Amino acid sequence: MKHAVVIGGGVVGLTTAWALVESGVAVTLVERETQLGQGASFANGGQLSYRFVSPLADSGVPFKGLRWMFEADAPLRFKPDGSLQQWTWLASFLGHCRASVNQATTQRLLTLGVLSQSEFAHTCTSAALHDVDLRTPGKLVIYRSATEFNKVARRLRANLHAVERVLSYQECLALEPALAHSPLQFAGGVFTAGEAVADCFSVCVQLGERLRAHALFRGVVHAQAHGFRVLAGRACALQTSAGDVAGDDFVIAAGLQSRSLARSAGIHLPIYPLKGYSLTAPVVADNVAPVVSVTDIEKKVLYAHIGNQLRVAAMADMVGEDTRIDPRRIASLYRLVHATFPKAAQYSQATEWAGLRPATPSGAPILGSSPVPGLWLNTGHGALGFTLSFGSARMVADLMVGKPSPIPLAGLCLP
Repeated sequence: MKHAVVIGGGVVGLTTAWALVESGVAVTLVERETQLGQGASFANGGQLSYRFVSPLADSGVPFKGLRWMFEADAPLRFKPDGSLQQWTWLASFLGHCRASVNQATTQRLLTLGVLSQSEFAHTCTSAALHDVDLRTPGKLVIYRSATEFNKVARRLRANLHAVERVLSYQECLALEPALAHSPLQFAGGVFTAGEAVADCFSVCVQLGERLRAHALFRGVVHAQAHGFRVLAGRACALQTSAGDVAGDDFVIAAGLQSRSLARSAGIHLPIYPLKGYSLTAPVVADNVAPVVSVTDIEKKVLYAHIGNQLRVAAMADMVGEDTRIDPRRIASLYRLVHATFPKAAQYSQATEWAGLRPATPSGAPILGSSPVPGLWLNTGHGALGFTLSFGSARMVADLMVGKPSPIPLAGLCLP
């Protein structure tokens, strides 16, 4: 029986491990933290936006980036970290900031999103995932700029097959009454039915429990992964602080750490951390929290009502491997939420969080085989890790057991 070692105990690694054991592969999971789901999966946005997957790299972003440098509440911040990797990644990112490239990547991510939506539903059944605060209220993208809104509205109205609904400001209020408490008047919005929200951390915890009960699961090794032993050109063991972990195949699904692990086998992964922030605030009877999943597109802030809490996630800071909470950025986030949904939650009791999202310049994850036999990749999902994890896991599992990928790999594999 084939034995695979999956490195990474976040949602990407755990979904991969589950897809593999369900495919008849024995699995050992390696995670450096003492608990699962402690990295970027812990307090992320919680949105499952299968049809809203537009990459950050787009034609207008370089100009906007220059403008954002002078805005206190800008959604993107750049600070040199002294590394060549940052500048190399940024140069590649700027090269992807073209409309044609954005459209091609978006189409690939939409295809992966549809697969992931189906696989999430399948996993909820096969792994008996309960109490993860899953809801499907749909997603409302609100626009502040009339120019931006009208441009999107014209494109969608011209598309006879579009599943999105273009809404006026008044129609947005009718759909989501919580917006009525905002002093802002938005230009309009776009609503997509069927989009979901859930607690990513709870999904991780339950997947961990289901894996431990699975006959093909060989356990979790809580240790720091250092790199790979390669013998006769093939990966044969993972070196960890607890000793070598042998296997037939290895899946790198370790978020930002995927970079150094791949490098130990001579593979360069074009990944850089985009630091994001979130607030998790309790919702009580007097609050008016949004029912639908909401994204303030120009400010890059999303709001997800998860259980009895409101999750607010925002920002993409290029500041290196710094997980500290910057008081200025978190203050900016508080200003934005008070201006948009002032009565939605008990913000004075909010839990603050910051995490590093491993992103590629294009915005597409890196999936499938690597140049080193026995070494597989499932990383670089950026802000879409939760959304795309189930589909990505299915693709890697199918490829490892010799099945064809369920969707085309073009643009989703190592360049």
